[in-house]
Amino acid sequence: MKTVKGLHEKMHTFDNANTSFRKAAKCKRYSKEVLAFSMSKEEELLRACEEVKNLTYTQGAYTIFKVWEPKERLIMALPFYDRVVQHMIVNIIGPVFEQGFYYHSYACREGKGMHAASEQLSQWMYELMIKEGLRLYGFKGDIHKYFASIPHNKLKEENRRYIGDKKALYLMDGIIDKNGILPDGVGIPVGNLTSQLFANVYGNKLDKFVKHTLHAKYYIRYMDDFIILSADLEQLKEWRKRIEEFLEKEMELQINPKSTILYAGNGIDFCGYIHHPEYKKVRKASVRKLKKNVKQLEAGELERVEFEKKYQSRLGHMGHADTYHLTKAIEYELLFWEWEQTESGIAIPA
Repeated sequence: MKTVKGLHEKMHTFDNANTSFRKAAKCKRYSKEVLAFSMSKEEELLRACEEVKNLTYTQGAYTIFKVWEPKERLIMALPFYDRVVQHMIVNIIGPVFEQGFYYHSYACREGKGMHAASEQLSQWMYELMIKEGLRLYGFKGDIHKYFASIPHNKLKEENRRYIGDKKALYLMDGIIDKNGILPDGVGIPVGNLTSQLFANVYGNKLDKFVKHTLHAKYYIRYMDDFIILSADLEQLKEWRKRIEEFLEKEMELQINPKSTILYAGNGIDFCGYIHHPEYKKVRKASVRKLKKNVKQLEAGELERVEFEKKYQSRLGHMGHADTYHLTKAIEYELLFWEWEQTESGIAIPA
């Protein structure tokens, strides 16, 4: 593969820095750190250009916290200035990698995403099970602690298969090495823009193995989760064994013990939905959380403004599945609760 050069000089232009500021500030323009940066925006962007140009950029310290949705994860967030610099780098190297990515890899890519991945899996299941009448099975795979387990040496090797610009690679290596509280030489922080890209770069090794070596036709990946469909159960078992071996030997990663082969007719859990050949449901956990929020609102344990944020978010998620009756039942429950409040003379917060 011919590597791409001449990238570094594109990174440190003021136009790229200004574009990066807009991307980093998107939906956060009124946060304290963005407002503080904006007070001296031109000076800060010129500083970023100078540091990237002269290779003197040093990454700032991480702020570390946990999130619990959709599952518990440790997040390491950089200061806003560093996020702008990461955009400056990704704006230039991202398109180079994008050209080599597998089409049905859906995480953190423009025009892809969770819902597109879900729709593609639904389409395959309908075509194979309903139109062709096949008894279909799925290998539901998950890479164990993917972000925290990526080896730096092998990630850097993979980067060099695409990029031949030494100065660009120097900046990329520096970001990879500054991995917060993770062990030296292993892991990239969840929350970094570059981590999202590098995780896709490294995951593309698995994509190529599954497509070009195993020749699996119906394979889809969303970051560390992937599905392979086949009507041949024994073939799936063989593929699972070879994928586990490839991950361990070639990528120094482990398959999650929860990975399994299942009958697709019972539903395949992927990207937040349970997929069946003719319909799609949301996970029971999502329904429980929504009902819990409703009960908290009714009991006065959750402010109306906060409830509305959660409610609209969950409705948006459920809108991509067959949940009409469920959402209508919850809507009627809320209307009845509001009517009760009004009848009893209790003011409902706006």
